[in-house]
Amino acid sequence: MTAADATLLATLAPYGAILILLIVATAIAAAILVLTHLIGTYRQGAVKHAPYESGVPLVGDARRRFNIRFYIVAMLFLLFDVEVVFLWPWAVVFYDAAVNGTPIGELGAGRRFLLGSIAVFGLMLVVGYLYEWRKGAFRWD
Repeated sequence: MTAADATLLATLAPYGAILILLIVATAIAAAILVLTHLIGTYRQGAVKHAPYESGVPLVGDARRRFNIRFYIVAMLFLLFDVEVVFLWPWAVVFYDAAVNGTPIGELGAGRRFLLGSIAVFGLMLVVGYLYEWRKGAFRWD
């Protein structure tokens, strides 16, 4: 083994656990699908092939109009749920600061920028929330 190979292995070593996790998860999913196909029973009939949604029989056409409030709720869910993706880097930086005891002012320009950007992001969320509240998006009457 050359020095370059040893360096490459040392670089890739932290990702070995992720690779093992992906392999195990894929194997479990494949095993479940194969066992379901082999062990499970399959019945055919009009009742089995009928559309079914949460225990409620199908009523009307699927292309009918529905209340716009469902769209508003979906957009609000996206607004307040996707924020977790943007809060993750911020949480990592401040976890490091808490563990190491580093004051936020000494984190460096990049991390101070992250603090400012998360503050702007939080302000935008609050403004969006207040706007939706004022427009009555949370009322169902």
